[in-house]
Amino acid sequence: MDRKESKKSTFLKKLITPYRMVIINEETFEERIQYRITRLSLLLAALFSIVALVSLVFSTIAYTPLKEYIPGYDSSELRKQAVQNLFITDSLITLYNQNLQYLNAVRAVLNEEISFEDPELSEQNLQVENQDAPEFISSVPEDSLLRVLVSQQDKYNPDLSSSNVTLETLLLPPALGTISQEFNPEDGHYAVDIVLEENTPIKAISDGRVIFAEWTAQTGYVIILEHSNGILSVYKHNASLSKEQGDVVQGGEVIALAGNTGELTTGFHLHFELWVEGYPMDPKNFFNFSEE
Repeated sequence: MDRKESKKSTFLKKLITPYRMVIINEETFEERIQYRITRLSLLLAALFSIVALVSLVFSTIAYTPLKEYIPGYDSSELRKQAVQNLFITDSLITLYNQNLQYLNAVRAVLNEEISFEDPELSEQNLQVENQDAPEFISSVPEDSLLRVLVSQQDKYNPDLSSSNVTLETLLLPPALGTISQEFNPEDGHYAVDIVLEENTPIKAISDGRVIFAEWTAQTGYVIILEHSNGILSVYKHNASLSKEQGDVVQGGEVIALAGNTGELTTGFHLHFELWVEGYPMDPKNFFNFSEE
């Protein structure tokens, strides 16, 4: 025990034993500076220097752009770009779903696939005021939808009153002629067939944009226009098309020539369909196809 205590006291004495550090001129041996130091003060000074150095290095890396050069550390610009990409991806997914829904609706128009079991358009949810209409018209509320279209037109045409607006002022007939086959959804015929001479000009019923203009095996040259208020107009069995997909057309502008193309044709005529919000409408309720 005495040896241990003596060693301990000797070590403490060494730590606190004062030393004098003198700086002299080597040529003249003149004293310049002198310090009184101990081993303990040297250890404390070294420890403080190490702590200060570590703190300085940490602060420099943590609060300056130098941290971006450390492998595995994400820069602020990279994180900002990642957040922006997240929002862009979410927007693209929403846009993709909307376009997919829209393309499915156009595909249904082309294939004439429609279900009338939608509860949103049932007689309980929409009141049909035209009591003299045929039985099918009562189940597809064209009159109510038409009133909605007229009211929306009034918002942008304040000079027109709802009592003076007629169907003919809203939409233009694509062509004039005799109806050879009526609108008959029970037989899957969601259009009217207008007998025309070969190469009779087919006109757009209103301002719109071409969303489909291609050849199909069953219905020949087909062109579909998208109009405002959820209206689609379809023109089939054309001899040729004068517009391409993406073109913007005006009401009354020639978009095709009447023909007799496709496997399902029955002569020179126009197979004309009118769709509102994804539902087929009887074009005769919207247009007067008579030449008189």
